Amino acid sequence: MGVELTRLPSGLTIVTDAMPHLETASLGVWVGSGGRDERPDEHGISHLLEHMAFKGTSRRDARAIAESIEAVGGDLNAATSSETTAYYARVLKADVPLALDVLADILSDPLFDTDELRREQSVIVQEIGAAEDTPDDVVFERLHEMAFPEQPLGRSILGTRETVRSFDAGKLRAYLTRNYCGPDMIVAAAGAVEHEAVVDLARRHFGTFNGPPAPVPAPAQFGGGTRIETRDLEQVHLAVALPGLPQRDPTLYSLQAFASIVGGGMSSRLFQEVREKRGLCYTISAFHMPYSDAGMFGFYAGTDEADTAELMQVTVDEIGAATGTITEREVDRAKAQMKASLLMALESSGARAEQLARHILIYGRPIPLEEIVAKIDAITVESVRKAGAALLARGEPAISALGPGRGLASAAAIAESLHRQAV
Repeated sequence: MGVELTRLPSGLTIVTDAMPHLETASLGVWVGSGGRDERPDEHGISHLLEHMAFKGTSRRDARAIAESIEAVGGDLNAATSSETTAYYARVLKADVPLALDVLADILSDPLFDTDELRREQSVIVQEIGAAEDTPDDVVFERLHEMAFPEQPLGRSILGTRETVRSFDAGKLRAYLTRNYCGPDMIVAAAGAVEHEAVVDLARRHFGTFNGPPAPVPAPAQFGGGTRIETRDLEQVHLAVALPGLPQRDPTLYSLQAFASIVGGGMSSRLFQEVREKRGLCYTISAFHMPYSDAGMFGFYAGTDEADTAELMQVTVDEIGAATGTITEREVDRAKAQMKASLLMALESSGARAEQLARHILIYGRPIPLEEIVAKIDAITVESVRKAGAALLARGEPAISALGPGRGLASAAAIAESLHRQAV
């Protein structure tokens, strides 16, 4: 019992985590490619492929794919990110063979029917429109564009209306063949599973994924700069980012703690100072997004037009001051939050399967819970302050501002001083 791992000759990795007290299993296929792996003429193809995988194979049409899992009470879904694409299901333990059969079928034998493709292209165009109508989605999309300019990492996962409509079955199949290969694929399962049974099923169903590893994307380069977009909205939406850390950086956990202390919850400095004491916003938070070779630390807030400059000044000052004034009590609280979040998530079989796959894609092995907790426990006041100071000195920020025009330029000018705030 517990975590077990097998690698097939094709390079495909199978990893399981048996949870004997469960009667259900979560399982899926995680592919180490996403928006970053798209060529210039493929913008949005990773996401379209994720949709089209469910639209029919030689054995099942789109309805049969959905009904095959739902008829046994399970669910089937998928997700695309910048660096991964995942296809996953949750079923009763007796239906694990069925789920793996369906997952292998939709990835190894998609038909890419022309009529289905046209319909799904229209669906994604509607999805793009919905995102454009959501201001906080727009401001983060613009932030990524400024943080990683002219790079796949800075582009929307959805693509554009023009690129999405340009794809045909040939382009989809070429992308699939290039990027969905054994060395870059993980079959992960957690819950009511038996490792050897999953390995046997994977060996039987995923034998066609035996190509070489996919090409490695070009290294990411943080850019910076300002993007101001005037819109007739009720609120101003502000997002600011600095160059962060990649996933394997040894100081990552300290920077994550810094982000938590600064803006990770209701007890964070930004929430208490900007919202609770001054009433300058309803929503404010800080974040750190690590990628394989880059990262992005930042904050987001939505505020009234008249409060834009004051909110930005207070936020910049608070983040700068934190590098020299973070306390042991705050660090202890951040560590407790990090451990609790980790442990609470791992009570879910789906979260366990996802974490196993993510660890293998990042580190090449599952990371034991004890090892993660030890890294969190090793965080100190000094390491958090040092991580924050290094962050603010690392480079010019990327700034995205969206909303009524008055105050946007002055807020952006204030945000530009963020990298000089380190004590």
